[in-house]
Amino acid sequence: MKPKSILITGGAGFIGSHVVKLYVQKYPHYKIVNLDALTYAGNLENLKEIELKNNYNFIKGDITEEIFVNELFKKYLFDKVIHLAAESHVDRSIEDPLAFVKTNVIGTLNLLNAFKDTWENNFDDKLFYHVSTDEVYGSLGETGLFNEKTAYDPNSPYSASKASSDHFVRAYGETYGMPYIITNCSNNYGENQFPEKLIPLFINNVINNKSLPVYGDGNYTRDWLYVQDHAAAIDLVFHKGINKETYNIGGSNEWKNIDLIKLLCKQLDKKLNRKEGSSENLIIYVKDRPGHDLRYAIDASKIKNELGWTPSVTFEEGLSKTIDWYLNNQKWLENVTSGTYKLYYEEQYN
Repeated sequence: MKPKSILITGGAGFIGSHVVKLYVQKYPHYKIVNLDALTYAGNLENLKEIELKNNYNFIKGDITEEIFVNELFKKYLFDKVIHLAAESHVDRSIEDPLAFVKTNVIGTLNLLNAFKDTWENNFDDKLFYHVSTDEVYGSLGETGLFNEKTAYDPNSPYSASKASSDHFVRAYGETYGMPYIITNCSNNYGENQFPEKLIPLFINNVINNKSLPVYGDGNYTRDWLYVQDHAAAIDLVFHKGINKETYNIGGSNEWKNIDLIKLLCKQLDKKLNRKEGSSENLIIYVKDRPGHDLRYAIDASKIKNELGWTPSVTFEEGLSKTIDWYLNNQKWLENVTSGTYKLYYEEQYN
């Protein structure tokens, strides 16, 4: 049986890099192609440990370029796709919605069309795995959980673009018979996350004694998922999931933003040998952002009951491990915040 040729899009990004490393190291008989446009959040330094592996190949390219995507599929004949490439920051989507439509919708369509045309209805042992977000479901009140049957109700340009891509994946499954799986995950955190997101941003700010801006009253609630737990879930769904099914992946770790930030400050004060409570003095409250959803929380009972997946760490444990990583990798943080991480591609691949 020939090795599977797997395309992982967005594999230089936060979640994608963890998935790529897992697959390259765990499955030496798979041929892994990592396609990433290396926009601001793509960082090949995240993949140093596997870049010379025989079963790994990195390609710089943009999924919004239709001809390029088609040629790539013709060359590699990908049996399976794990589609992670996406614009994902809500604040950026408010400033530039069209960029999110181009990548998240048009880019996904280009991949779907290339996959469909490559196999021309011969989809035996093929899979298009689309990774999405819980934000497509909209906002919850103080009670309740998102499950796989929850109606879509996106409230930001980002979540609207992801909802659209989810619908197109399902439509191609129904119209053309393409095999697919969709997963919708909660907020990820962990090592290698680009420091525009809350946890790495605030870790960096505390280290440098900068203010910690909190939207509104800080009572917005999110379900937090450790990125390595998410990668393990993706691996399980990829191999054991049922065709045309959706699985919600959540950490069962609901935290109000202000409580999370105070826990972060407490752990950092201890790890930095600062007076307890000193980092909390950096908290400031700022004007809320438009369309800010009150609460997200995932019911992950389907993936637990059907596939046996559960998170491996509590939020407190995962946060401690994450803080330790950033404290031990401040050079990585400096490279990202200064922009010098972008030079790594030119040094290694040109």
